[in-house]
Amino acid sequence: MTKIVKLGLTVVAIVTLIISCKKGEASEEMADVKQTDSIASSSAAVEKPGSTRKFIRTADLKFKVKDVTKSTYAIENITNKFNGFVTYTNLQSTITEKFETNISKDSTLETTKYTVENSITIRVPNTRLDTVIKSIAKQIDFLDYRVIKADDVSLKMLSNQMAQNRSSNQEKRVEKAIDTKGKKINDIIEAENTLANQKEQKDNSKLDNLSLNDQVNFSTLTIEIYQHESLKQQMHASSKDANFYKPNIGIRILDSLSSGWYVLLNIIAFIFEIWWFPFLGLIAYFVYKKFFKKEKE
Repeated sequence: MTKIVKLGLTVVAIVTLIISCKKGEASEEMADVKQTDSIASSSAAVEKPGSTRKFIRTADLKFKVKDVTKSTYAIENITNKFNGFVTYTNLQSTITEKFETNISKDSTLETTKYTVENSITIRVPNTRLDTVIKSIAKQIDFLDYRVIKADDVSLKMLSNQMAQNRSSNQEKRVEKAIDTKGKKINDIIEAENTLANQKEQKDNSKLDNLSLNDQVNFSTLTIEIYQHESLKQQMHASSKDANFYKPNIGIRILDSLSSGWYVLLNIIAFIFEIWWFPFLGLIAYFVYKKFFKKEKE
């Protein structure tokens, strides 16, 4: 009976220990999630309902992930989910080291060390920026940095609108002046040039406001992700040395004798080709001996 009690107590202790360990792991995971959310999320310059302020919000993120390709797909899916769109993505592998190891006479092991990284630019609705960042934060294995900017452009947009209004009023006055009778042709041309300049300024202010509105409505996120250095090994057949394809020594000796014989024939033929040279030298020798040598004596 005592043994049964001891066994029961042991089982209870083991079960309690397992449950406590699982709770500890769960609490650690929750703490990591909370920490990641707190690092990546932001409520910077959130526009309040009814506010006249207009903010251009941008975010720059760089972090390490477990798998760049999978995280890229996840970020693209998150972007689509919250009605955003991807404007740029550059997924690439960079080789950091590459070398070969001869395993046998006909086999070589090729080892490649490389890093995978991606630069992504996405645009999402301004009101969904924080939600998108929190969703992307689940991909973070290590955060390098997170920069969020909010530029208040409400005064700039108001200035552009006022410039448009001024241009419209000036256009009307210039058009009225052009239509007035009795004006000289030079005055009309000058007024039309002024009108064209006013319209151009008005169009520029309008385009500038449209661009600002677009940036206000859709925030821009620039994301750089990378993963731990990867290793790839591949076995392939070794390339044979050039000497491997040379014939054996017997054939090489026969080829040398044959080529040497042709060299000798070429030398003999060359000697016969210049027969006139030693002939002229012999004539010159006899002339010298017969005439010049006698004069010296």
